[in-house]
Amino acid sequence: LLPLTVRMIRLILPAIWFFGMAGVLTGILYALQRFTFPALSSAVYNLGIIVAAPLLAGRFGVTSLVVGILLGSLAQFAMMAWDLRHWLRTVGHAMRFQFDWHHPALRKIVVLYIPIAGIELVSSFQVGLDRRLASGSGERSIAWMQNATTLQQLPLGLISVAIALAALPRLSQHFANRNEAAYRATLGRGLRTVLLLIAPAAVGLYLLGEPITRLIFEHGLFLPTDTAQVVSALHIYLVGMLFAAIDFPLNYAFYARNNTLGPALVGVLSVGVYVVVAFALLDSLGYHGLIWADSAKQASHALVMLLLLTWRVGRLNARTLTSGLAILAAAVGMAASLYVVRLFLQPQLPPNLLGDLLNLAISGSVGVLVYAFLLQQLGVRELQDVVRMVVARLR
Repeated sequence: LLPLTVRMIRLILPAIWFFGMAGVLTGILYALQRFTFPALSSAVYNLGIIVAAPLLAGRFGVTSLVVGILLGSLAQFAMMAWDLRHWLRTVGHAMRFQFDWHHPALRKIVVLYIPIAGIELVSSFQVGLDRRLASGSGERSIAWMQNATTLQQLPLGLISVAIALAALPRLSQHFANRNEAAYRATLGRGLRTVLLLIAPAAVGLYLLGEPITRLIFEHGLFLPTDTAQVVSALHIYLVGMLFAAIDFPLNYAFYARNNTLGPALVGVLSVGVYVVVAFALLDSLGYHGLIWADSAKQASHALVMLLLLTWRVGRLNARTLTSGLAILAAAVGMAASLYVVRLFLQPQLPPNLLGDLLNLAISGSVGVLVYAFLLQQLGVRELQDVVRMVVARLR
């Protein structure tokens, strides 16, 4: 495994530069109030992995995942570089790099970055420990966990990260103006929108995870037994995904207040939770115990962040709670409809690619329609907000 690991590290190194430059471009574009391409960047990155893995798996094996990371990071960077260049041309400017080591903002950036760098080191330790423990729990455990992680990261990037980043400029503005009421309202609206969109994604991945996994990954050496393992891992990861979805806006809410130390300290605590749960469950549950540990980490981080933010800025309005309960009820209704449709539909469909596509198209459409109908009946106003936003983007 060591030569393969070294080769994969060498191949992935350029992605580090692409990631770094994409982060810089994200900050610039958000400062210019250009949200579309940065909001899509995480989804484009994950899409690179999802596309490259099945297409290249037969030729490169597990290295296809690394190629996917490289292609995804490149696409992410190229997309935002194009958007910035387009804006500069529109206003009659050209892109120019200039180094000013004495700029007053530089020291502030360094101070704010120190806690983030610290938690990145701690997170790297946790990821390394996770991989080491997983490698001892089965030959293909790491691959199963990575595939399941890729599936749940796509909605996280497309929904939670995108909404959190879009809310960041307004949160920063409200904090600078000392308008805590507007700050709470913006954060509450962001959390409600995240819950509105992540709930059907979680339901869909849980009930349709098998055909989705089969469609994307079951090619070449990836067998039906691998699909079963990825789906079982995905079901556990989805617990943590729900907490991670609300955790992103909470993190950025702290960043908007120029507070990077709080999230970093909570991150250290959550890694401690992971270590305790991982060693407690590894012997009895194998690599599933590591996934439960990861979900426990996500849950502890999100809950502590929510408590700290409530203590710092006050409670969010009651609408956040009522909308959250309504969204939960609609998601349960969607799950019931998906289960019934799948129960009657699956025996009628051929066990091949066409069958999986029809299953996803029909079941997914019914589920989304039922979810939207229930949201409307329950009076969840965020549904109209999302519809208006989508219509405005399409015009």
